[in-house]
Order: sequence, then structure tokens, then C-alpha cells
Amino acid sequence: MGGILPRIGVMARAPGEKNMAKRSLTLAVVFWLLTGVGGVHAAGDMEAGKAKSAACLACHGADGNSINPEWPSLAGQMQEYLVKQLQDFKSGARKNAIMAGMVAPLLQQDMEDLAVYFASQVLKVSASADMEKAQEGQRLYRGGNAQTLVSACMSCHGPSGQGIPPRFPRVSGQHAVYSESQLLAFKAGKRSNDNEIMTRIAFRMSESEIKAVAHYMSGLK
Repeated sequence: MGGILPRIGVMARAPGEKNMAKRSLTLAVVFWLLTGVGGVHAAGDMEAGKAKSAACLACHGADGNSINPEWPSLAGQMQEYLVKQLQDFKSGARKNAIMAGMVAPLLQQDMEDLAVYFASQVLKVSASADMEKAQEGQRLYRGGNAQTLVSACMSCHGPSGQGIPPRFPRVSGQHAVYSESQLLAFKAGKRSNDNEIMTRIAFRMSESEIKAVAHYMSGLK
């Protein structure tokens, strides 16, 4: 598996971490099944989405690869997840003054078109991750923290950060700055449009752990 660290899949873990990872994965799968899988969406039009994405270029880049680390790259993200975030910005379930203004005029079809376009783009993984922090983040991402009851991130987002459709988004290759800001928002309760799963997990994480995980995820492929 590619990434900023060689062969991260063979990292040795203590028995307790392995058991915790198994329990986390089981809970994630149960939640995924109970909350619905593969929600029905209107068919998005990629060409229409490309045309409509002109309003998104300043922050998210022409092809969904943001050059500003404070704004997320949308390229390669799950279509279902992108639609949900746009819906949440419009409903106010997820709060951001800039995005609230951007989504106000969007219809459901517009959201579907934009989502299918950005989902089809190729994410360009940055090589700017802090290697020291990434090594610390690898342990938490893959094994969690049994002492503080923090489950392994890969339980929901997958070993390579590709996510599990439709509920758990892709986190690989995302800007570390952006991922850190969102984890801190979950920790502080400023963001909770995910059925509070991340709120509970991030609350137990230290700011140092959050920064480390963010750097690790930024280099995953």
C-alpha cells in the first residue's frame, strides 16, 4: 500500500491494539448497516457539474485539488459524501459562512452534478507531511489508543484512507491543515453533522494526537 511511510500495513501492534481495532471495525460496520447503505441519489451530470464548478475554483481548485491548505481538496471524494455536505451546509447542520452563501441557490440536481464531477477527478497527494508527526499518527490511525478509548481511524476510513461509502469519507491525501481544523472542530463540538461519531472520538484525542493523525492521513494514497 502506498503512502508517505514504507509498507505501513506491516507495522507491529500490541495484542490490545489488535483487539481494539477489531472491535472498532465491528462497531463501524454495524453502524454503517443500521444507518443505511447506498442512499438513493439523483443521477449527476458530470459535464453540467464541471460547468457549475466554476464558482468553486477559488477555494477548491479547477479540478478539485485545492492549493490553499485551509480549504479541502474535493477531487476523488465520495459522491454521496459530497452531496450530504452540500445539503448540510444549506440546511445549517454544518456551519460555515462562506459555504452557506455558496450553497444557498443550489438545487438538489446542482449538488448531484457537482458531486459526480469532483468525485471523478484525480486527487493529487501532497508530499509536505511532517514525517515525525506522521509516524506518531500512524500508530493512532491504525491501532487507536486503548487507554483513552479512541478507536482506530481505519475502522471507518479504511487502511489506506479511502473511506467506506456512503457514510465514512475519504481522508487520504487531504491537506493536514484542513483535517486538523475539522478534527478540532469536532472536538470542540463546533461541527457535529455526522451523528456525533467524530465528536465523541475527537473529544478523547489530544491536540497533539489530532495534529499527528492529520499529517499521517495527508500522505496516505
